[in-house]
Amino acid sequence: MIVLFDADSLVFASCYRTRKNKEELEDKYYRDIKDAAGKFDEQFMKIINDIDEVYNVKNVITFNGSKGNFRKKITPVYKANRKNQELPPLLHELHDYVKENYSSVYGYGIETDDLIAKHWYEIQKQAGREQVIICAIDKDYKQFNCLMWNYHKKEVIDITEQEALYNFYEQMIAGDSADNVNYFKGKGKKFAEKYYKGCTTKYQYTKRLYELFKKEYKGKARQKYVECYNLLKLRNE
Repeated sequence: MIVLFDADSLVFASCYRTRKNKEELEDKYYRDIKDAAGKFDEQFMKIINDIDEVYNVKNVITFNGSKGNFRKKITPVYKANRKNQELPPLLHELHDYVKENYSSVYGYGIETDDLIAKHWYEIQKQAGREQVIICAIDKDYKQFNCLMWNYHKKEVIDITEQEALYNFYEQMIAGDSADNVNYFKGKGKKFAEKYYKGCTTKYQYTKRLYELFKKEYKGKARQKYVECYNLLKLRNE
């Protein structure tokens, strides 16, 4: 099994000091890179060992710290909700540590998710779907009929083609609050479930969704549809 490890979230979490008791820590962040790196190394190996108990892990490809994002050029509101977010002081330094010590894959102008999607697509095409698993806690990967390892829940998620198709079109309606993508305020997963009832093909989902965009955005329906699609669709080719 080849593991594609999305390490961005783990890098972020490893910048925070581990609580040893129930009392609040005076300083929630690590200030020494050795401490943050040590926490990352420990958690990383534990996750890989957990996967290895289920699959025979042959190779691990780590991804983290991609910079620049073409989606921000599509609309200025993309991830605008994070502008004032406080970042851990060692975040960038820890990303550099992982890049150097884990020979991680990263890029410019795209997100880590896109790079992993591309690698997954190529590997499953050449070696087979059952030979590669995405290790992540990001729900965006559920738009692919992949194997996923959720390292928080320590469980395998086996996404079928039909589930992957539905997951993406559901997200087009429900949006992504983490990335500040929401084209239909007040409409969530329950609405999407009812709205898409009876849809089974990409054509049917697309037709129904576009009708919703026309109702919401009138003459700007096509522009908004394309915008939303490009914000949410991971680049796997």
